[in-house]
Amino acid sequence: MSGPYGYTVRVAEDPADREACFAVRKEVFVGEQGVPEDLEYDAHDAGAVHVLAVREDGLPLGTGRLLYGEAVADRTGGDLSVGSLGRLAVTREARGLGVGVALVRAIEEAARARGLAAVDLHAQTQALGFYERLGYAAYGPQDMEAGIPHRSMRRSL
Repeated sequence: MSGPYGYTVRVAEDPADREACFAVRKEVFVGEQGVPEDLEYDAHDAGAVHVLAVREDGLPLGTGRLLYGEAVADRTGGDLSVGSLGRLAVTREARGLGVGVALVRAIEEAARARGLAAVDLHAQTQALGFYERLGYAAYGPQDMEAGIPHRSMRRSL
């Protein structure tokens, strides 16, 4: 998938792409937002579908992941038709270029390809408007994750 500003979004299938995904997450979540590194990476990373946005010269611009199946059964009340979008991060220099939208759409496409009917996410409250514009609806109470207020959201595919 290509973006309008000279970047592409792809599933991160090789080790170098995965490392680029983790580097973006470290820059954004650990570096900018102060999320403890031991909370940022988890056991779900190994089985997740990671997507990566890269500039034409190979510079990583953003990432996100899709969890599905048993990895999210506890988050979806056992509903295996719902995937979980998470760890969406866009580098400071790429914000405002549509990278986040392209990453969300790529994750949704990966969910459709796996036969999922909906995608859930746990959004930082400051990002609720972004996800609402993409068709997600908030539900449930606000809670805290890594010291940051969040809300659950869902979009049917």
